[in-house]
Amino acid sequence: MDNMNYGQTIKRLLAYFNYYKFRTALALILVLVSSAVSVASAAFLQLLIDDFITPLLGNQNPVFDALLQALIILAVIYAAGVISTFVSKRLMITTSQHIMKRIRDRLFDHMQKLPIKYFDRKAHGDIMSHYTNDVDTLNMMLTDGLPQLLSTAVTVVVVLGTMLYLDVPLTIVVVLGALAMLWITKTVGTKATQHFFQQQESIGVVDGYIEEIIHGQKVVQVFGREQKAMEEFARLNDELFDNSVTANKYSNILMPINENLSTLIYVLVAIAGGAMALSGWNAGLTLGSIAAFLSLSRNFTMPIAEISSQVNMFVVAIAGAKRIFNMMDEMPEADEGRVTLEKNRDQAGWVWRQEDGSTVVLKGKVEFKDVCFTYDGKKQVLQNITLYAMPGQKLAFVGATGAGKTTVANLLNRFYDITEGEIIYDGINIQRIRKADLRRSLGIVLQDTHLFSGTVAENIRYGRLEASDEEVIQAAKLSYAASFIERLPDGYETQLDGSGSGLSQGQSQLLTIARAAIANPPVMILDEATSSIDTRTEALVQKGMDNLMEGRTVFVIAHRLSTVRNSDAIMVLEKGQIKERGDHEQLLAAKGTYYQLYTGAFELD
Repeated sequence: MDNMNYGQTIKRLLAYFNYYKFRTALALILVLVSSAVSVASAAFLQLLIDDFITPLLGNQNPVFDALLQALIILAVIYAAGVISTFVSKRLMITTSQHIMKRIRDRLFDHMQKLPIKYFDRKAHGDIMSHYTNDVDTLNMMLTDGLPQLLSTAVTVVVVLGTMLYLDVPLTIVVVLGALAMLWITKTVGTKATQHFFQQQESIGVVDGYIEEIIHGQKVVQVFGREQKAMEEFARLNDELFDNSVTANKYSNILMPINENLSTLIYVLVAIAGGAMALSGWNAGLTLGSIAAFLSLSRNFTMPIAEISSQVNMFVVAIAGAKRIFNMMDEMPEADEGRVTLEKNRDQAGWVWRQEDGSTVVLKGKVEFKDVCFTYDGKKQVLQNITLYAMPGQKLAFVGATGAGKTTVANLLNRFYDITEGEIIYDGINIQRIRKADLRRSLGIVLQDTHLFSGTVAENIRYGRLEASDEEVIQAAKLSYAASFIERLPDGYETQLDGSGSGLSQGQSQLLTIARAAIANPPVMILDEATSSIDTRTEALVQKGMDNLMEGRTVFVIAHRLSTVRNSDAIMVLEKGQIKERGDHEQLLAAKGTYYQLYTGAFELD
């Protein structure tokens, strides 16, 4: 999604200052004071030269008292300028940090509302670059560049008014030079803009590739593909290098050009002012007024030159802001459901609260009726899937990779919505159920374990945040994780990082099973849950799962056929269709695909 131009991006970014109107207004007032001090000091220079210094030059017995008083006044003026500048910058920095916090909060909050398909199609490293590189560049601009830009804008306006008051012809000379500086800045900046945006995109791609290689480093080394990985990284890095060089090539020439133009304007004002004063063309021009005007011209052109040197910061920041807002504009996951999950007031358990206020007891009966699904609108992943699972039944899905096993779980969770057909849950079409409530009623254990930074107990309690310590321990015992947890240095209070370092793959999987167990859902989905566990650990897990599955509807997606033998029904999927169905004994007797898989005639991917 890339619908915003840079003007819209800037307008949207500046709108965040509306949340901090008082701070922003006070900062503007202080910037105005600072600019007024700059003008006052230049105007006072005229008074100092014409009324104090020049008369003293021809006096044989000069008295410096008045000059000393004038210098003290000048020092006070400068002190006021320093204080106002310091406070205004502090206010702008504080405001900028508040804005950055608000942007990060909104970005993260919106990310939580995005559908799973967004994360499936976007590189995770690229998403991370929004929070790191894009936010950092925007932070630099708001903290350093924007206060400078604000000060420059106010200073230029105030100084321009003062110069017009002092001398119009000399003001025209300065303004023409400043317009030349602005034209060069705009021309060069426009050429740099697109390249800076491409630079930000390239950084996202490079970050995504690095993240991918870090996660797959073992595979890279096992197959000896370090050189191939380096070649691909070099290619992506070269693209980033080319975009960065081109963008900075334009922006880095601005400062020297504008500094030289500023010096040229200064010289022209001195020559023109001196010529007009000596020729008598402007009798009002004195040595003091020329000195004051030279100071004002420098105050007028130097901020423009300084801003031009920061044009790359502004362009990169706006490019980063555009990427951030593009992510914020991604369509959140739609949820038209109105049926909610509530505690049963009359007895233990849960009920579905329907739109008309009536309730249906949550039991865990699931039906698929002629379900079809496609990810891209072209290739059918599931075709006319019809099945049912009564409360407490265990259904297993087997088949080759790509047969559609995991897709069944994704559709039941509504990570994706079906193309045709219906999925009925306790007599209710799942599209009528609020997604958050639907997912609360489903426990899921994936092949890829994911633990969060925190204690072992906190990771188990993630399944139900209000669970007591006793319930955490009970869930650990149920999943047979308690024995290894108690051997950890700090037991349930042992700190883990997000990767679960210090735990084996099997131990991490046991914790995820305990996490699902503590949620106590009526329906469990085990997606390749034991494929990464060794045989001994699998036996422990199976005992725990047997306890966990008691009284629950269970969907098992497994590569090991030994884990599905005791299922009430086994579905053999092939190319998105149910090719065979029945229990273990029935499928063996049929001597079809399942029989060949079980006896080793076919391999199960």
